[in-house]
Amino acid sequence: MERSLTRYRAAETARRLLPSADGPGRVLRGVDRLERWPGADRLIDAVRAAVRAVPLGAGRDALHGRWLGHPVHPLMVQLPIGTWLSAGVLDALPGRRRGARTLIGVGLAAAGPAALAGWTDWAELPKEQQRVGLVHAAANVTGVALYAASYAARRRGRVRRGKALGYAGLSVVAAGGALGGHLAYRQASGANHAEYVPHVVEAGWHAVGDVAEFPVGRAVRRHVGEVAVMVVREEGGAVHVLADRCSHMAGPLSEGEIADGCVRCPWHGSVFRLADGWNVRGPATAPQPSFDTRVVGDRLEVRLRHTAGAGDDAAEAA
Repeated sequence: MERSLTRYRAAETARRLLPSADGPGRVLRGVDRLERWPGADRLIDAVRAAVRAVPLGAGRDALHGRWLGHPVHPLMVQLPIGTWLSAGVLDALPGRRRGARTLIGVGLAAAGPAALAGWTDWAELPKEQQRVGLVHAAANVTGVALYAASYAARRRGRVRRGKALGYAGLSVVAAGGALGGHLAYRQASGANHAEYVPHVVEAGWHAVGDVAEFPVGRAVRRHVGEVAVMVVREEGGAVHVLADRCSHMAGPLSEGEIADGCVRCPWHGSVFRLADGWNVRGPATAPQPSFDTRVVGDRLEVRLRHTAGAGDDAAEAA
């Protein structure tokens, strides 16, 4: 009877907290409400301005992960999380005091750079993601504080207190990690928002309009099937075509500034080379899908280019 009651209570807890066929669970509903809650927006605006004001120079793109091709923050957080989890395992074993303390210290040292990369990405997100991200960051800051207190307690020989603080820190960091997963997988933070283009554009050439419809030096929005594209004609007659939705957060590139052979996204400032879609400046970490072009009679036709990026010198068909 007692075992059946325990199973029933566990099932009821899972039903309340986890998604089911009847709809989202309590946790998911809570996070969804957090996305829509404007109560912290003034704080978010102030923190975002402070993060953007930090004079990082070229280091900003490095922290975004442009060199890697995707955000670097998820990679960097593996070190503190891994060391803290390992410390928790050692704490459960006898005679491992020094090893656990060392691991916690390594995690604390690695947490700073990981947090800097996370804040740099966070400052370029939409408001809904920033709301969740702020709580994610608050949980991680709390976890770091608990681990710092754990480290200090262990240094003073108060091992039992240090273990308790360490396990508390691990619990808080796990909750923060769950919110990080929500940001990445439900809200698509850091994802390539143009990745779908090669999967939906049909092979071959597609007419997008008469050449005369495209004024020199100004972006025009057209469609290739279901995909919006940006068409730019240069003075010398060359025509460049990129997928219109920015790979960073799907901003409309056709509404951006055209200068020096590049287009600047109007939403978060990512810069893409018109010739091949290469992302020359972040926060975008993925290049923009680009199209080959040719003129048949007076009609401009485009074809998806399957290679894009630095060094891609695919010639435009005349």
